[in-house]
Amino acid sequence: MKGTGIMPKTIVVLICLMFVHAIGSASEQPAAGRSACVGQDCAKCHSLSSKEAGELLGTLNVTVQSIKHAPIQGMFEVLVQRADQQGVIYVDYAKKHIMQGVVVNVATMEAISAHTKEPPQLKKLTSIDPKRIPIQHSIVMGNPNAAKKLFVFTDPDCPYCRNLHGELVKLEKIAPDVAIHIMLYPLPMHPQAYDKSRQLVSIKDKDQLNMAFDGKDIPKPTVDGGKTAIDAIMKFAQNNGISGTPTMVLPNGEVLVGVRDAEDLKKLIAAH
Repeated sequence: MKGTGIMPKTIVVLICLMFVHAIGSASEQPAAGRSACVGQDCAKCHSLSSKEAGELLGTLNVTVQSIKHAPIQGMFEVLVQRADQQGVIYVDYAKKHIMQGVVVNVATMEAISAHTKEPPQLKKLTSIDPKRIPIQHSIVMGNPNAAKKLFVFTDPDCPYCRNLHGELVKLEKIAPDVAIHIMLYPLPMHPQAYDKSRQLVSIKDKDQLNMAFDGKDIPKPTVDGGKTAIDAIMKFAQNNGISGTPTMVLPNGEVLVGVRDAEDLKKLIAAH
């Protein structure tokens, strides 16, 4: 993938969104751990095997593809994959904390990575053809027969998505001429989100949808319930450069990344 130079605003927002699961940070390591290889080759005194990484990330249900020292001191960069999704997870040298996100060079404001010049989740995304979105797998809020449609790629365990969902509930009330298509897109960093999404798309019940985004427990899906639908959404999102949540697509195909309030969304939709 080619570099993008100065990052567009949508990418800067995405950087914030992708910090969805920070258990801690490398700065919390003991002083001895931080200074042990100052002025030395970190690879000589710090290592992380594929087996160790697999055990550390076991609850995320991902496959470790490659491990390198991150472009920032004190971290390993682990390339992982789950289904058709591929991404980077950072593990601190103490092997006690993990983080998903993007490393940015302050001088150039360009994303840097040990694996590629530009991490896979930074594919520039400005528009998507709404006609290609697999809305047969969506859960519809608002007026299902409305001419204007908003498409929301969202994860029930993403804190930003939960904030947005509250705004979507408001939008449903103030914009009765809009169909809000919820495209459930569980991210690798949220191991419970896949089954929650399967259950929600199986029954398409808005009460359970709201419960899930309120952080409440919902029933487990059947053995294969919703799997085909969620896998199809995940494949579409990955193939079209949607890597962070929430990501919205306006009626004209313009892509919005991040949380917007109901009034702003109403105006944006009305403008197209």
